[in-house]
Amino acid sequence: MSFSDPLGDMLTRIRNALMRSRASVVTPASNLRGNVLEVLKSEGYIRGYTEVEKDGFREFEIELKYFEGEAVIREIKRVSKPGRRVYSSVKSLPQVRNGLGIAILSTPKGVMSDNSAREQNVGGEILCHVV
Repeated sequence: MSFSDPLGDMLTRIRNALMRSRASVVTPASNLRGNVLEVLKSEGYIRGYTEVEKDGFREFEIELKYFEGEAVIREIKRVSKPGRRVYSSVKSLPQVRNGLGIAILSTPKGVMSDNSAREQNVGGEILCHVV
């Protein structure tokens, strides 16, 4: 099965699992998905993820994080889509909910949060917003 937007598929799987209060969710593995999951883990939005091999295919098992019965991720939204890419310079990087959320960017120095991009003075493609 081929996807036109693999990252959007992963974000939708996470969103659906959060609505159903699942402890974990499984998604096919790729380098971009792994990098985005690493940012989510370092920013404290998910507990972690592990790569497993099932029937010859690599998959990520993502452990979702809850605090007092509420999901830590309140909203996760894809910004740059295959039909409309959204780029931003370091000077015009958006503040997500006045700094309460993060934007995940794909930059020449790798996938990182908007705060890291400001520190390293680099812009790039805005992949998604997480609150």
